Amino acid sequence: MSMSVEDCAAARPGFPRPFPSTPTNVLEQFRLRGRVAVVTGAAEGLGGAAAEAYAEAGADVALLFNTNGAAVARAEALAKEHGIKVQAYKVDVSDAEAVRTTIAQVAKDFGRIDIFVANAGMSISKPILEQTLDEYKKQLSVNVDGVVYCAKYVGEIFKSQSQGGNLIITASISGHIVNVPVDQPVYNGTKAFVTQFGKSLAREWRDFARVNIVSPGFFDTKMGAGPSALNEAYRLAVLGRQGHVKEIKGLFLYLGSDASTYTTGSDIIIDGGYVLT
Repeated sequence: MSMSVEDCAAARPGFPRPFPSTPTNVLEQFRLRGRVAVVTGAAEGLGGAAAEAYAEAGADVALLFNTNGAAVARAEALAKEHGIKVQAYKVDVSDAEAVRTTIAQVAKDFGRIDIFVANAGMSISKPILEQTLDEYKKQLSVNVDGVVYCAKYVGEIFKSQSQGGNLIITASISGHIVNVPVDQPVYNGTKAFVTQFGKSLAREWRDFARVNIVSPGFFDTKMGAGPSALNEAYRLAVLGRQGHVKEIKGLFLYLGSDASTYTTGSDIIIDGGYVLT
């Protein structure tokens, strides 16, 4: 049944909302001076690329890491190169209390949080019949629970801020298709979960934050295609190669900046055309 203009106005008072007071110059829209960005799994790989993108655009950046202490050196280098504030924080995203206290500490140290990239993840590439239940639970604890914990606690901060916030979830094309050339059914399922979770949050948080999902294909990182899958990845990707991490920086910057103020609930695939096959 269709609704009249009057019915719509009654259902959502205060609409239509005004256009955002953001720059009209497109290059200015991408600048992040004065913003605070937080990235999990930021020591290297896609998370490291996202952190670099935000630093290069002028944001202050918090690098969250667990096992790779290279994040500390990365923080020092970014701060020196770009003249911004950068700090590294060690946290296990599968530990809810650790996530809560770390996000609270970041907000205290930086004064606010504008952009949060829930990027930390892991994969155990084994068929389900060969995988132990502990291995299954470990992947869920990082890829699913970790994203939920981060969203819950940064969402509370976003809601309390006058300008809201911006959550970006790193998922995967594995959450969309089944012809990935590796045995990783549990990993695929976790990425499908966080993709739909992010879309649901975009509706739930519509009054105070934007939420979007990045779904990468194979990138040349430690979590990229292994030796047994590499040739298949080359064959199926239309561009015939893996992606370089520098090629995803622009997408993280777009979603974190004023260039994307009309983008929420989107799941953006960046895979060299892999899902076309």
